[in-house]
Amino acid sequence: MDLDFDSFVLAASAADLGEEPAARERADAIEFRMDLAADPLGSLADYDGDLPIIATNRARWEGGEASPDGRLAALFRAAEFDAVAAIDVELACFRADAVPRSEAPSVDSGRAADLRAHARDRGAAVVVSVHDFESTPPEADLRDLLSAAAAEGDVGKLAVTAAGRADALALLSATHGATAAGERVATMAMGEAGRHTRAVAPVYGSKIGYAPVDPAKATAPGQYDLDTLASLVERLS
Repeated sequence: MDLDFDSFVLAASAADLGEEPAARERADAIEFRMDLAADPLGSLADYDGDLPIIATNRARWEGGEASPDGRLAALFRAAEFDAVAAIDVELACFRADAVPRSEAPSVDSGRAADLRAHARDRGAAVVVSVHDFESTPPEADLRDLLSAAAAEGDVGKLAVTAAGRADALALLSATHGATAAGERVATMAMGEAGRHTRAVAPVYGSKIGYAPVDPAKATAPGQYDLDTLASLVERLS
């Protein structure tokens, strides 16, 4: 299955691939949160759904539940499944200096580069991501982060936490600037103050949106449910 991200991709976020049938009508892909699943590789082996998968094994130091041991190795295995059209890897795995994380373990950038090459050899795209669960950096820093993430991957993803409309506006402006510069990016502001960016960011060039099928199973603060986000994006496009 292929995802080229030339156009907007709406991903249903789930820890259970059994939710895929309920997502088919509205989603373009399913983001499989491997770090939240009991047997992620077994689930991938059993998957027979129609939607392509974005495999995410989010590190604890960036808001996920995956322990450091074997985390990238599990993504390496995930990329070998035909249904996996993309994998998500944190920017700090490639460039620890670009995203300071005091709690992050020492990262071997060579392992991340090997994972990226392996995924691409298997026909899977690479989303390189940054998550800030505390704040929204200044706009110049947002642009730098997006450029760094886009340079390392096929899509540079940036999720920040908005305290007010100024933060949301800075993110949208950075999204527009990155897109105008020819970078393929995906952006969103977490939290209530930034919730609307999930619907509006695609207007400014964001290539991926995330939403749970069931709003009670949101994987990030401020997510719309899948039906709502799909409807909003359609109306604004």
